[in-house]
Amino acid sequence: MAGLVILCGAYVLSQFFRAFLAVLTPALQQEVGATSGDLALASGLWFAAFALMQFPVGAWLDRFGPRRTAAALLGVYGAGGVLVFAYAQSPTMIIVAMTLIGIGCAPVLMASLFIFARTFDPAKFAFLTSLFIAIGNLGNIGSAAPLSIAVDAFAWRSVLVVIAVVTALVAVLIFVIVRDPVRQDSEARGSGFKGYLTLMAIPALWFIFPAMLVNYAAAAGIRGLWAGPMLADVHGADASLIGWVTLAMAFAMAIGSLAYGPLDTVFNTRKWVAFAGMAIGTVAMLAIAFNPAMPVWALTVMLVIIGATGVGYGVLMAHAKASFPAEMTGRGVTLLNFFSIGGVGLMQFLTGRLVSGLEVQGDASVTYSGLMWFYAGAFVLALAVYAFSRDRRPRET
Repeated sequence: MAGLVILCGAYVLSQFFRAFLAVLTPALQQEVGATSGDLALASGLWFAAFALMQFPVGAWLDRFGPRRTAAALLGVYGAGGVLVFAYAQSPTMIIVAMTLIGIGCAPVLMASLFIFARTFDPAKFAFLTSLFIAIGNLGNIGSAAPLSIAVDAFAWRSVLVVIAVVTALVAVLIFVIVRDPVRQDSEARGSGFKGYLTLMAIPALWFIFPAMLVNYAAAAGIRGLWAGPMLADVHGADASLIGWVTLAMAFAMAIGSLAYGPLDTVFNTRKWVAFAGMAIGTVAMLAIAFNPAMPVWALTVMLVIIGATGVGYGVLMAHAKASFPAEMTGRGVTLLNFFSIGGVGLMQFLTGRLVSGLEVQGDASVTYSGLMWFYAGAFVLALAVYAFSRDRRPRET
């Protein structure tokens, strides 16, 4: 249990790092010369590095266990990347730093799910995953108003140096405290990269992959990157207001994760719980697309809805997990996580290009209207595919 507490602390850091650019945007633009496109690339590479690392992480979890895998990557790449960020003098250094941090954070959640899958009752997997993510969203919350307050008081570079030290200490605690689950011989023989090809050949998963690809992408992308520029460009918001609005969205994501956890059991459906959440989030995106210049309070409500409905990760993971063999759980969850985090990275790249193109017109409302239309369109396409998936009800699996 102590090991899971430490891993949860590491996941808080992971959530922090994927979202803190929104609050730092004004400082990075002024002091480092970073543009919206630079920050979109940096954020996108964080998610891309995180996603691509899922494949070696899955194999390393099977071979070396969660303790060494998580401690090594978080300590070397995570803490090291934060230090590079703290001393960055150019947009390129920000981009490199975010890539390193993405690599460092890649094994944290998967190490925890690995332990859940091999230690706890399988029926509790969705609930434990949702609970873990909800607690991890404290990092999302910390990267909003609390970070803004700390930056105003101590300057952003000093704050990041302290965070780098904390990251290194957490990595050391993971190595000292976390205990690897006992592996069965069959699990050892089944490790390796071939299992990913087997999983990709399961037809039922192909109807779920598009939902995994976009479900978290809008909430993470808007909360972590676009909320700040949208509030600043359309509403003239300062760092303080951006911090409070993104804090509300972060709280919504934490509460949404908790709320999703038991819903599949309450309604005895995983598919329609996830489908309904994504549909509601799509409506909120369309509302902003039609009127991005709506009052700040109304925009905040829409962002809160997007955040609360965009964290159905645990339900989707449980839906997909019911379709692959128990002995492939480790590689199965890392494959699904690849789609989830990879979707965020892909959407960051695409939205970065979209926003850069629309900015030429000089009308911020048009720019962010186009951004929200893009997110909503992606959700509609994913829902159209997901509607044909086979429901895996908790009382049947």
